[in-house]
Amino acid sequence: MIVTDKKSSIVEQINELKKKRNAILLAHNYQIPEIQDIADVLGDSLALARAALNTQADVIVFCGVHFMAETAAILNPEKTVLLPDLEAGCSLADSITAEQLREWKKDHPDAVVVSYVNTSAEVKAESDYCCTSSNAVAIVNSIPEDQEILFLPDMFLGEFVKRETGRENIHIWLGECHVHAGIRPDQVADTFTNYDQADLLIHPECGCSTPSMYLKSEGILPKDKTHILSTGQMLDYSKKSNAEQFIVATEVGIIHQMEKQNPNKQFIAANPEAVCPFMKMITLEKVLNSLRNNTHVISVPEKTANKAKCAIDRMIAIG
Repeated sequence: MIVTDKKSSIVEQINELKKKRNAILLAHNYQIPEIQDIADVLGDSLALARAALNTQADVIVFCGVHFMAETAAILNPEKTVLLPDLEAGCSLADSITAEQLREWKKDHPDAVVVSYVNTSAEVKAESDYCCTSSNAVAIVNSIPEDQEILFLPDMFLGEFVKRETGRENIHIWLGECHVHAGIRPDQVADTFTNYDQADLLIHPECGCSTPSMYLKSEGILPKDKTHILSTGQMLDYSKKSNAEQFIVATEVGIIHQMEKQNPNKQFIAANPEAVCPFMKMITLEKVLNSLRNNTHVISVPEKTANKAKCAIDRMIAIG
């Protein structure tokens, strides 16, 4: 942990460099608390993509993972996009390559490809639509009902979308986020036995999402208290809800912001070990170094970026 005086000095230097370089700091809800606290915009993937598109800054420092910085670079080819740690990757994005997608498309030549934003720029360039967990259902619903769909790469989000839309013509790639996959339905159910007045907030990437919906339909989990939400929606819901306790089934980093926004409410992690090591790689020191030394510049080849932007633009426009 950074000593308070040293931390204050680093934050002051970051703020000075931001002004000097006309930079903006975008951070995902799963980042470490120190990064969340200095972010100009804090949000989920969709909110951050919109912020990147609309910013007037010359430099975008992206405190997230690699695919997020790529998305910002695609939307802002004339700006400098920095990722403070190049090792900040994503196990879900790594679960499919552009070549694998091209082979899958050969088996379904008439299908529309809907790719979760947690994918590489090359995969986005092979896609018709991108989506996030907050607008995946809306995007699929915008596609004609008789249109075959390839949904990738997250199988849990894919199953959630299939169930919510009632469509049977969706083929789902068998990828997963290793952190969300590790949040099991028994953990949610066990936690609820100890906090039976709590609202359940479950991210659709979680391995527990589909079983939890079954338990909800069977009355084992309370229908009025069980909610499948993106991280941004979780934050909004927890602010508006009259509940005093919330069981949170997603990466635990979001709880910091929940507690800041709701100091009189209690937030309990369904799985306290649901920690993404990639999301925790960026530190204050790395942000300062990034602004000082222009590390690390993220860029996407123009041909790939132009193709990927079409899918990203559709994501931003819907939901």
